[in-house]
Amino acid sequence: MVDTVLYEVSDGLATITLNRPEAMNALNIASKVALRDAVQAAAGDDAVRAVLLTAAGERAFCVGQDLKEHIGLLVADRETGSRQTMSTVREHYNPIVRALAGMPKPVVAGVNGVAAGAGFGFALAADYRVVADTAAFNTSFAGVALTADSGISWTLPRVVGPGRAADLLLFPRNIKAQEAYELGIANRLVPSAELRSEAEKVARALAEGPTVAYGAIKEAVAFGLSHSLEETLEKEDELQIRAGSSEDHAIAVQAFVNKEKPKYLGR
Repeated sequence: MVDTVLYEVSDGLATITLNRPEAMNALNIASKVALRDAVQAAAGDDAVRAVLLTAAGERAFCVGQDLKEHIGLLVADRETGSRQTMSTVREHYNPIVRALAGMPKPVVAGVNGVAAGAGFGFALAADYRVVADTAAFNTSFAGVALTADSGISWTLPRVVGPGRAADLLLFPRNIKAQEAYELGIANRLVPSAELRSEAEKVARALAEGPTVAYGAIKEAVAFGLSHSLEETLEKEDELQIRAGSSEDHAIAVQAFVNKEKPKYLGR
């Protein structure tokens, strides 16, 4: 049986690959459980200093929920009067997004094709998105009479602004790669053939960087989005003390004085 999600750790980089290319990497129960477990494993592993989330195939990064499986579960729910179908948000999608956005290490999404619904949400939960010039994004939810999940109602307005987010959620459409770059959804746009190598290059550079500082940067940005300037200044002070006390900071300062490239330890 083929694994629906591949997980590999090498030299501080955890690579998580969605592996249902024949289904455009749609999320069935098996792949949701496997992805949740892989992301949480990367978040909890001190040997992992950066994460690359990408997908097999060329057509799709992830088109979201596997609707063929979903319709069967909906029918079963109606017959039994249960609501197990929609529990996937709490059991699978929410933990995946929390781990991607909340882990104290950088996450790179290598978006090779269509990212729709939850797939779009996972890409937005990453810290940096390397996007193929053939890729596209789509919120998709309203098209199947659903509201946003996978954190999109939080992440998308912060990336494109509330007005554009409302437009993209109420009137789902394909956002092609160039427009995604102009909107700030894509951080880096590359030819499709170069997507995997460029995304890995970015992720490996981060894996070799000052891990403590990266974690503090993620925490500071998330904090600042929901707190006042005064509270954020206090938080920056707290985080700077943490970063300044790290071995990485001492290594960086010594390397600067010696005019050398620092070799960080990630602590």
